[in-house]
Formats: sequence, C-alpha cells, structure tokens
Amino acid sequence: MTANLRRRKIYSGIFETLCALAVVVALIPLAMILFYVIKEGFGALNLDFFLHMPKPVGESGGGMANAIAGTLILIGIAAAFAVPVGCLCGIHLSEYPGTKFSSIVRFAADVLNGVPSIVVGIFAYGILVLPVKRFSAIAGGVALGLLMIPIVVRTTEELLRLVPGGLREGALALGATRGRAVFSVIVPAALPGILTGILVALARVAGETAPLLFTAFNNRFWSTSLTQPIASLTVQVFTYAISPYDDWHRQAWAGAFLLVMMILALSILARLAVRRLERMNRS
Repeated sequence: MTANLRRRKIYSGIFETLCALAVVVALIPLAMILFYVIKEGFGALNLDFFLHMPKPVGESGGGMANAIAGTLILIGIAAAFAVPVGCLCGIHLSEYPGTKFSSIVRFAADVLNGVPSIVVGIFAYGILVLPVKRFSAIAGGVALGLLMIPIVVRTTEELLRLVPGGLREGALALGATRGRAVFSVIVPAALPGILTGILVALARVAGETAPLLFTAFNNRFWSTSLTQPIASLTVQVFTYAISPYDDWHRQAWAGAFLLVMMILALSILARLAVRRLERMNRS
C-alpha cells in the first residue's frame, strides 16, 4: 500500500509538472507579444497622437484622433446590434433547448463563430455596401456585430442553464408567468456571467481589421457620420504598418499599444462588473 501510494504521488507530481510547463509554454508567446508591443508602442505615444488628425502622406507628426473616435463608434454600433439579438437568442435556446428550431439556431451560432472574419466582411459588403454603393460606419458596425452574436448567444445560453431550477420553480409557484420568471429572476441571476461574455465579445471584435476593410473602409478626415466611411484604429494601424515611412511605423506601434490597452481595460471592467454584481446578489 505504501509503495502504491508513493507511486501515485510520483505520477501526480510528474503530471502537475507537465501541466505547469504547458501553461508556461502557452504564456511565453503572449508575454513576448505584450512586451514587444509595450516596448515599441508606449514610447511612441504622445498628446498629439490622441488630439491631432493624420498628417498628409510623407509629413511627420499628427495622430489618430479620428481613428480612436471611429473605433468607439463602430464598437457602439456593433454592441447595439449584437447584444439584444444575442441575448434574446440565448434566452430562447435555454428555455426551449430540445426543439428543432433551437438545434438549428445553436448549429448556426457555432458555424458563424468559426467563419473567418474576412468572409463576414465580404457578406456585409454584399448586403450593406453594394446596394447603396457607399462604405459606411453602419456597415462596419453590423459586420463586427455579426462576429459578436455567436459569442453572446452561446455565453447567454450556457450561463442561463447554470441557474438553479429552484429559482424558476419558486417564481412560477408564486404566480409569475414564464416570461416574467425568466426576465425578473433567471436573467438577473446569470447577469454577471452574461455581462462578462458581452465584454469579451467586444474585446474580440475591437481588434478586427478584415471586416472593416470591406465595410467602414477608412477615412483620413474627421467623420462621425454613420452613413459615411469612418476611420478605425485597426485599419489605420494596418495602413501605417505597410507604409515606407518611419514616422507612420512609430504611430502604428502606438495604435497597436492603444488597442492592447483597450482590450485589457475591457477585460478588467468585466472582472470588476462580475465582482460587483456578485456582491449585490449576495446582499
């Protein structure tokens, strides 16, 4: 018995060590990317980058004020489109999990989640740009929203399924209708996780470039019109990175650093929101 116990401890230690090494191997590329982006991008940031417009081709200086504002507008449009659709689909899937329609919706969400973002961009180009013959912020926001929907759908469904069935039964026993039980009891109980999934989806689409090349295109001028081409950080970084100008390369690193910080801020915000809502639910 002692020998078997010793052997089990040895095997357990070996597998724990292998798991730790696997985690380190997975984290090394991420750490290297973050280190390099911070090293190159932080030093390139200045006040002009946030407040000034891009300079004409060949001139040094300027900033990405229009791209920062455009990115926020595009993310806002994507959230306004994807969050209601995704949450309602997720609620339907959790309430009617065994129906044929739910199976089709679930399969469609899984397929859409695996579709390359450039294909989504081409699709949005075909239905929102070609008919009106004009790139626009709306087309870009819808393309990003299409990428968000499957994440929000699956997150909402899975988290609603984790809510204890006793909450639903208690609400129904008190005379609440099914819809009222869902929206006043079940959804609030799963809200911290749903909110986290929404913020993760926002963080994911904030770094997309390919769909915006076919929809929002880009704009070197200040524009907040939803029916006109609009600038975005990702496309601006892409344009500057492939240019032959050193100053544009510097600004591309600054834009990449800002994108990383935006995604990090969304992740931290998701954590804080979850903790706050959990404390509210406990109290």
